Amino acid sequence: MLKVQEIREIIKLIDQSNIDEFSYESDGAKVKMKKHQGQVVTTPVQQGQPVQAEQPEPQSAPAAPAREQQVKETPEPKEEQQGSLDYDKEITSPMVGTYYASPSPDQEAYVKQGDQVKEESVVCIVEAMKLFNEIEAEVSGEIVEILVEDGELVEYGQPLFRVKSK
Repeated sequence: MLKVQEIREIIKLIDQSNIDEFSYESDGAKVKMKKHQGQVVTTPVQQGQPVQAEQPEPQSAPAAPAREQQVKETPEPKEEQQGSLDYDKEITSPMVGTYYASPSPDQEAYVKQGDQVKEESVVCIVEAMKLFNEIEAEVSGEIVEILVEDGELVEYGQPLFRVKSK
């Protein structure tokens, strides 16, 4: 069965390689990864099934900066998206899991709309396989929009927050 850390390592290896698409199937469970505009996009085809795999051999290629995997550049906001929100970055989910806005149900959310964040600021938690992963902003600026609800399932690469950087 693949662990979260092993999946992360596979994503990094695929991202650093010349491979555009990766598929793995074992015991009826499938994992499929595709690069989309220089980023690795992971699509779980069948969830809840244990998947066993050996890590692929790394291929020599220039490494992409890790920050590009989580923070997407957005050149101009689209006018049709809730008026004229002014943002230039999106904080995206680095994994498939459940989004939590606060460290526990009885505590306040890490961030609210209008809050200022720094690169190392924790903005939320994504739970994957009973592991609670603190997600850092990795960009400095103001949270202009929160795109997901507490307890919502999120996908790898799904935008969570829109940020107007400093």
